[in-house]
Amino acid sequence: MTSTPIPPLPRRNRSVSAEVAAHLERMIVTEAFRPGDRLPPERDLAADLGVSRTSLREAMFELEQKKLIERHQGRGSIVAPRSRSAAELLDNLSVIDAELGNAVELRDIVEPRIAQLAARRAVESNIVALTEVLESSTEDLESAESIALDVEFHNLLARAAQNPLLVTLCSMTASWTERTRELSHSSALGRRISIEGHRSILAAVVARDADAAGAAMERHLREVKEIGLRRL
Repeated sequence: MTSTPIPPLPRRNRSVSAEVAAHLERMIVTEAFRPGDRLPPERDLAADLGVSRTSLREAMFELEQKKLIERHQGRGSIVAPRSRSAAELLDNLSVIDAELGNAVELRDIVEPRIAQLAARRAVESNIVALTEVLESSTEDLESAESIALDVEFHNLLARAAQNPLLVTLCSMTASWTERTRELSHSSALGRRISIEGHRSILAAVVARDADAAGAAMERHLREVKEIGLRRL
């Protein structure tokens, strides 16, 4: 059984099961839980989170439907390994020494489409998780913490698009464009502009407006790129 501590569950005026699903999905996205980790027994997990077993079971069913966990009778729940296609894509992409310009161009192509799909496919727990990241993001954060939340927001958005290959592409472009993020998050102004961009993207996703979500992402990527160029 994993010894990963379970942090407190933020509570809002939303479905409890959606909040639980969002909470655990964030732990998986940030790799607090890694593929193959065994989750605590449902009884213990419900107690740690302060929710009913019924709400927890609904959340676990959703995570299973998203292929984030695997549940086995008598053996509990484990964080699912990457799908074979996603793992193969990750292996192939990992050996590429991507030039920054090419990586930025790939991101410009892929991420607006991710935002559009997220606007069409996101479920309530996806919205909760994205909202939590945005609420934790402020211009007063240290650069490293701001970057981590930035990466988490984009990874959660890719998961809201419900396509594991897009999640893999998003993860790889994040690693290839680390220098751009370091530059854009090195000032309070850069961090504020990044957060405002995320806020516009999330508003479009919540509104189920795919065109607006794609446009907001294009604008966000253009703005953070311009900030990075000014910091060079």
